[in-house]
Amino acid sequence: MCVSIAAIAAVAGMGRKRCAEQREITRYPHDSHRRVGGGNPCRKAPFRRGRRLSAASILSLPLPELSKKLQDGSLPPEHVFYAYVGKLATETNCITEYLQESENQVRKAKLMEKKGLLYGVPVSIKDSIDCQVPPGHDSTLGFIKNLNKPAAEDSVVVQVLKRQGAIPFVKTNVPQSLISYDCKNLIFGQTRNPLLFTRTPGGSSGGEGALVGGGGSILGIGTDVGGSLRFPAAFCGICAIKPTGKRLRYCEESVGPLAKDVESLALCLRALLSEDMFSLDSTVPPLPFNEEVYSSTKPLRIGYYETDFFTMPSPAMRRAVRQTKELLEEAGHTVGALGGCFASWEEYCPGSKALLDFSKIRPDVACWLLPEKSQEPSCTPKESLSQQLWDSTSTPLTTSTFPPQDFCHQFIAQWKKLNLDVMLCPMLGPLPLSPPVAVSYTMLYNALDFPAGVVPVTLVTDEDEEQLKGYKGYYRDWWDRTLAKVSSVGMPVAVQCVALPWQEELCLRFMKEVETLSLKKNSFF
Repeated sequence: MCVSIAAIAAVAGMGRKRCAEQREITRYPHDSHRRVGGGNPCRKAPFRRGRRLSAASILSLPLPELSKKLQDGSLPPEHVFYAYVGKLATETNCITEYLQESENQVRKAKLMEKKGLLYGVPVSIKDSIDCQVPPGHDSTLGFIKNLNKPAAEDSVVVQVLKRQGAIPFVKTNVPQSLISYDCKNLIFGQTRNPLLFTRTPGGSSGGEGALVGGGGSILGIGTDVGGSLRFPAAFCGICAIKPTGKRLRYCEESVGPLAKDVESLALCLRALLSEDMFSLDSTVPPLPFNEEVYSSTKPLRIGYYETDFFTMPSPAMRRAVRQTKELLEEAGHTVGALGGCFASWEEYCPGSKALLDFSKIRPDVACWLLPEKSQEPSCTPKESLSQQLWDSTSTPLTTSTFPPQDFCHQFIAQWKKLNLDVMLCPMLGPLPLSPPVAVSYTMLYNALDFPAGVVPVTLVTDEDEEQLKGYKGYYRDWWDRTLAKVSSVGMPVAVQCVALPWQEELCLRFMKEVETLSLKKNSFF
């Protein structure tokens, strides 16, 4: 039942050795006790000795129920910890480091005077989020030059997780530079989608999406600068939310959770939006989780659109929005189609042209566009990239890429004029490895700094695939031609749920409604 962590160490070690040979690195800097696994914790699993507990039954528990059992003492933290350690696998290549000191944290958690909301919950952490716990861990961002530079301290979000009793136990893979919607780099290699290995898990929080989607973690923490939480969640059939940027501050990116269901996301935000967060980071506004908004049953006024007229939605994407819209109407919510700035935002903000162009860059091209990357080898040789791929990026990314504030004000004014509570939007469907990714549907809400989450609502059908044969796209360019060839029958399709800034609880409440209605109609997971 237990998967050997030593096997993970071996796979990661082989990848690192190849990388070292290719780049003339004489020694991989991590000591053996810091490598993925560094031994086999499964040997210590309490359910393998003494009283019998079923690891499978532990792994089947949703986070709220698991947390309740941990809180009341009916389930010991070490049983949960080793159940998830035993679930770690090498097939998707999503883990970069096993945090061996997490075993000590399990023992320390049991001594806590006051149990936090995430007491005893194993949590996976994206590579780019700092974990200092001795002996310290690299945050590589997929760059060789960042090896052997362990974090000086835990990031604030990791500190809050620990104070709330959570056990960070692994770090997960990312694409080189994070500016990609695939998940591969020269250090750790390609991460694969746990639902279908020929598909990407998305990026840049792709390791988190693969691990949570594959059942190896019950809660993951990632970041999002243009869809980096939402793509992996949508592609791997799980849920995620990108909060307003400063609600959980993390440098220039939004930090947020990924989990199997919306209630788990809500539990995580309850824990993070606590006095622990506000005292550790004074730049975070002291806005605790609003339980009244999240638990409200008041009918919602919902706007929706099927396309942004920049990236043509696939038949499955369009059907997912329409199907969800109908379910919401049947449940008593008011749902109306939107146009204007919601459907064609480029014409409302000429400065957004660079952002829209950037949203259609191939992942392997994106890394080359960063000035600081000039001395770093890329996963794809620059010489292999056709000139066509560079023509659409004529606007330098050193200029103001995101729309100015007036566009945000115009967008909010139109939203309020229509008296909307939330918005239902398309979400890009599953893609192959090294995908062509158009991020206009997700990056818009990073530019506006609106909270946005994704919920899986259906699966790609044979009928969707048949209709895809007639897909032309709006520009009939390389991206449109490539998207038309994607075959993904049986893979999950999500929708995106959006609210105004600082209204994460309303966004989650909407996501919960979408999830509940979709699960009633489909038993697809």
